[in-house]
Amino acid sequence: MDATNSADDTDTAESTAETAQAFRMATFRLARRLRAQRAVDTMSDGQFAVLVALKKDGPHTLGELAARERVTAPSMNRTVNCLEESGWLTRTPDEVDRRKVNIELTDEGLAVVTETVRRRDAWLESALTGLEPAERELLAAASVLMRKVADS
Repeated sequence: MDATNSADDTDTAESTAETAQAFRMATFRLARRLRAQRAVDTMSDGQFAVLVALKKDGPHTLGELAARERVTAPSMNRTVNCLEESGWLTRTPDEVDRRKVNIELTDEGLAVVTETVRRRDAWLESALTGLEPAERELLAAASVLMRKVADS
């Protein structure tokens, strides 16, 4: 390898590292702004994630929710208890295996998810209207790449 290739490799690595840092910082800032748009100010991100999981994929057991959110069963139990006390989900015995309890979203829980998503979309749409059409097109293309990175 000659000195030119080595310098190019170093420049590429530094450029990739700088891009990764800028991407991380921008992603976290945008995520923080979006998370602030919520229907229930006192609901944690973890609690909202449980409601979204139940909306998206239907009833889960406590163990399934814990595994999905990568937390311990006791931690998920505290989260579910809080959400149940607030009326946003219910626990019902499984019809086939009575030892198993299914956790389901209530109509009130669905309303919280729907309103939070609506607020987040409205905030983002408002923010995007301040951009030039070419910038919005660039973000649309970038969103495809962001999903690719997130799914890798």
